[in-house]
Amino acid sequence: MSAEPAETEGAFAHRAEVVARLRALLPPDQVLTDAPTLAEYAHDDAEWAPFETPIAVVLAEHERDVVAVVRLAAASGVHVVPRGAGTGLSGGANAVANSIVLSLERMTRIVEIDAAERYAVAEAGVINDTLRAAVAEHGLWYPPDPASYRISTIGGNAATNAGGICCVKYGVTRDYVLGLRVVLADGEIVDLGRRTAKGVTGYDLTGLMVGSEGTLGVITRVTVKLLPLAGREERAIVGAFGSLRAAGDAVAAIGASGIVPAALEILDRTCIEAVDAWQALGLPHGVDTLLLAKVDEVGALGERHAASVASLMSAAGALGVEQAFEADEVDRLFLARRLAYPALERLGPVLTEDICVPRGAVPEMLTRIQAAAAEHDVVIANIAHAGDGNLHPLIIAPEGDEAAKGRAKLAFDRIVDECRELGGTVTGEHGVGLLKIPGAELELGPRVIAMHAAVKQALDPHGTLNPGKAFPG
Repeated sequence: MSAEPAETEGAFAHRAEVVARLRALLPPDQVLTDAPTLAEYAHDDAEWAPFETPIAVVLAEHERDVVAVVRLAAASGVHVVPRGAGTGLSGGANAVANSIVLSLERMTRIVEIDAAERYAVAEAGVINDTLRAAVAEHGLWYPPDPASYRISTIGGNAATNAGGICCVKYGVTRDYVLGLRVVLADGEIVDLGRRTAKGVTGYDLTGLMVGSEGTLGVITRVTVKLLPLAGREERAIVGAFGSLRAAGDAVAAIGASGIVPAALEILDRTCIEAVDAWQALGLPHGVDTLLLAKVDEVGALGERHAASVASLMSAAGALGVEQAFEADEVDRLFLARRLAYPALERLGPVLTEDICVPRGAVPEMLTRIQAAAAEHDVVIANIAHAGDGNLHPLIIAPEGDEAAKGRAKLAFDRIVDECRELGGTVTGEHGVGLLKIPGAELELGPRVIAMHAAVKQALDPHGTLNPGKAFPG
């Protein structure tokens, strides 16, 4: 966190006035200013990104609360930082100077589920898993499943265009958002998108808002399309490899085969041991890397695809390949993938990468990540949505070791450069936030950055909403 300068008398008076006006607008339990709460809400899970102490935290319960806060902020010259559950990993929800953190976590109504038209409408604070469970009761499925699906909100998922384990086959959040209700920077409410299966009226402003990280508007409702829940039979194929490179070769071979797995995930030795030490899932030890694949076609086709994936893993040098067909066993294996990040956090502060490279470049990128770890003398654990080239090297520095933290940052920058050299992008699903601003500047270039700035200026001319995030400027 950047050190705050001593607050001037005028600045203190201004903050006090803003708090007083907030308390005049909202019930007392929705406007929080105590030090522990301000510290808790000042940042998301990317604690390596800078943050400031906010003026206040507002817990919105209704859309009118969001409107009131945004209008007050615009009139007072302060900023609004929208926030869901705070599970982000790029600093996108980190408080900036002179800001109100506006949490939508209490806006938890599922407004509508239309089984015939296959869509649902949910307020921004609805937890991803809660929505999935609710639509499942109607025989429907909401596919986007970020690793944080049990604790992250649907509004936050939309704001960051979250991906997940099954996105290699089923796509990311943007592929399922039909429409949004958004509070703009002047406090006006707009409804974007549609509820029909098709629609191309006007610019795709819904797509523009998805992934905009709260810089263009505050998402209060999300309309998502749904798929039938039936017609899937999950089979897991697990390959154990002696090296990350060999696992990467298997990923490339599976991609080239034409088979599209429902999931294709990598866990390296550091992840395997951290998860098992924490949760005792019975994972295999003594191997360097696990490659977890899932196919979900029904019947003989699913059997053939599972056998083909297993064969491709063996041909790439797998030390052993096993298949799992029982739902409990499939879930256990993929639970290890979902628990990898929190398990690694127990080892020390984690600097999280989110690069994405062409699928064919996965083996080379994994090799370069290992080279960066060796060159900068840091521990890098590797988890990955390998099927779509989205890699998450996790750089671990011991608590309080500033030298290790400095080396970790050098490794982080090196990996970003290597990713771009291989034709990749600096963020696949976590968003730019604050951590990826330098890499985004190099990737986008001046003219495209200017286009971003023009859009921001058009929708938020006074910079009220989440300034300094999502794009360089």
